[in-house]
Amino acid sequence: MAEKIVVTSLGIISALGSGANANLHSLLSAQHGLQYPQHLQSIHAPEFLMGEVALSNDELSAQLGLPTGSNGYTRTALLAMMAMQEVLQGIDKDLLQAEGFAYINANTVGGMCSVEDLYPDFVSDKQEGDFLKYLDTLDCAESTQNVVKHFGISPFTATISTACSSSANAIILGVRLIQHGIVKRAICGGCDALSRFTLNGFHSLKNVDKQTCRPFDNSRFGLNLGEAAGYLLLETEQSAKERGAEILAVLAGYGNTNDAYHPTAPSPNGDGAYNTMQLALHKAGLQPQDIQYINAHGTATINNDAAEGKAITRLFENHIPLFSSTKPFTGHTLAAAGSIEAIFSIWALQQQKVWANLYFTTKMEELDILPVQQTTDANLQYVLSNSFGFGGNNVSLIFGKA
Repeated sequence: MAEKIVVTSLGIISALGSGANANLHSLLSAQHGLQYPQHLQSIHAPEFLMGEVALSNDELSAQLGLPTGSNGYTRTALLAMMAMQEVLQGIDKDLLQAEGFAYINANTVGGMCSVEDLYPDFVSDKQEGDFLKYLDTLDCAESTQNVVKHFGISPFTATISTACSSSANAIILGVRLIQHGIVKRAICGGCDALSRFTLNGFHSLKNVDKQTCRPFDNSRFGLNLGEAAGYLLLETEQSAKERGAEILAVLAGYGNTNDAYHPTAPSPNGDGAYNTMQLALHKAGLQPQDIQYINAHGTATINNDAAEGKAITRLFENHIPLFSSTKPFTGHTLAAAGSIEAIFSIWALQQQKVWANLYFTTKMEELDILPVQQTTDANLQYVLSNSFGFGGNNVSLIFGKA
């Protein structure tokens, strides 16, 4: 990568808490955020543990200074706005409206969390009611538009939707826009709220575990769904120094591939994951042995963990880094997964710690590799973060110590 791209601010909300401090504290203390959902209305709510944000829509609205009740904002948009509120702390508002600023958001199911509740009203003969405020919220760009309006962002916006790699791809787009001189700074990341649509969809694939998920464990059965939003402010190192911004980490390299093997399953040999990690290393000018920790995609589904494990074994051979999945902390947050796990990777570099792969007990029969089972001190210079989505869309990001 030519000019150094750095991370100078971040914002996050997840089942671990609202804001960076709460999330980092939970990681350091190995406390997960999974529970039976209180806000998602589903017949399956008492069956499945999920990474649900504790705050209600009214509580989120109040913290954003918005009217409570049916205010036209979906939960997806509210989560996005909460994370954006944090990432923008201390940033001059003039920057948001200046030429050369971009907001790249990622999402998978838009405002489905609200639309599915109001569907009976939509298909009825009603001519008035609160449901009319949500008529145009299904689009994946709905949360993007609400963030732009609320915070007054004007120059350049885009919405990415590539399933579970969405926000990692948003980060890549931000990097490329900066490198090609199209923008000077970009806030990149993603958001997703829990919905019956996603729960029922993954349940139909028999990919949801009623217990806590167990990535890379021989007894793994499926994922726990979650909701979250996370954003990173990217700019060149020179730009950061010009405005006196603290540099949190360097985005050293990235890779994106599509193996197009199957609509919902990865290549059994992990070809897409292998090629993506290899490409990220190439762009960063690094060798496999330069990576000290991998924040794995690690969904705890039978196919994903086997494929990702094979890819890691093939690429790193006898130099397999420490690795773990943080999804037992937050659940699989879909479009937000790439960005919140990028934030976790940055914290790993800052804290010089590798996060625990919670609930691991038994090595996979397919592979002779073991994830880190307890939060561990480590000498980290580079961390690789994987995000793999349906349709074979794979992303690897490499972060370097600031």
